[in-house]
Amino acid sequence: MAVGTTLMTLSGVALGGSAWLLHAATGEVTRQNLLGAAAAPAEQHRTITGAKNILLVGVDTRPNQDPSQLTRADSIILLHVPADHSRAYLVSLPRDSLVTIPAYDNGATPFRGGQNKINSAFAFGSRGLTGSAALSHGFELLALTVRDLTGITPDAGAIIDFQGFKQIVQVLGGVCMYVDETTTSIHVGHDTAGKPAAPYAINPDGTVNHRITGVTPNVYTKGQHCLDPAQALDFVRQRDLLANHDFDYGRQRHQQQFVKAVLAQVVSQGLDSPTKLPGLLSAVGRTMTVDDGGIPLADWAFAMHGVKPDAITTIKTNGGTFNSRTVPGVGSAEILSPTSLQLLRAVRDDTVAAFVAAHPTWVADSGPTSADH
Repeated sequence: MAVGTTLMTLSGVALGGSAWLLHAATGEVTRQNLLGAAAAPAEQHRTITGAKNILLVGVDTRPNQDPSQLTRADSIILLHVPADHSRAYLVSLPRDSLVTIPAYDNGATPFRGGQNKINSAFAFGSRGLTGSAALSHGFELLALTVRDLTGITPDAGAIIDFQGFKQIVQVLGGVCMYVDETTTSIHVGHDTAGKPAAPYAINPDGTVNHRITGVTPNVYTKGQHCLDPAQALDFVRQRDLLANHDFDYGRQRHQQQFVKAVLAQVVSQGLDSPTKLPGLLSAVGRTMTVDDGGIPLADWAFAMHGVKPDAITTIKTNGGTFNSRTVPGVGSAEILSPTSLQLLRAVRDDTVAAFVAAHPTWVADSGPTSADH
């Protein structure tokens, strides 16, 4: 959403008029009712003014994925824009967070409700469905779960396919970002002949089973890197073999850093390039499925044109440290701390700036930028 609005609002001069640009950009975006019953009441007047909260859900669809497998939300992010629309805050909810998921009937496989990990809400909402129906019902149950947990009624929502980010990075010619901890890939490597090969056998639940003999995994060492599209997607998927052993918290942070790096590069390289910009608009559009909350995308774009890359703050729930508990029937789950719940109340009440000032260590460091090297 941040990448898309920046593209749509900063590039009018380059291509001869914002009206054409907005038409080109919004025409590529898939529109769909995602929020459903989690949206604000229909009779409520919807306007772009005031503080806004957008629920962003990242899904990581794989080539040749078994359609019978449940689709879980890989990343769950609340994008908070304060009332003055001058900046934005990204708050990631750990996908293993223990929550109460409400009962829900998707018309195919009803869910009776109960405690589970928050990423399961998307899976339970989409059970027995395929295509756009699976996306809309999965998102709706997740949004209802977030609403019950936080008291936040999302103003808009978007599903972002991380596979689509490969296309954006392809248009940019790669993305340069700071890798803040050495990360070993469990998905991509090469054999003794130099041919691509999987370095680890993976269990059905996505965890590592064992190392495959004769295959060397890709390793992203700590420091500045310029990643090609395949490397970028591989890096942001990793959570198992991180040097700091921070697992999902590390992956959360790396995905946030990746999105900010892409946005910074779009601004610095793509907006004034008549050859790159059309491809970027198309790639961004194909990456997102959007519920605009009844507010035209053009209004969203113009209202948030001031949110530049350096005005986006990423915040760590639980301060980026584990607060795990084994729950019968669920397994190891993350428990949101009282301070994390305070953060979510700050998102609801538009007091995030005050929370950040009181908890500076909860801000995720993006690391040095390419301009620092």
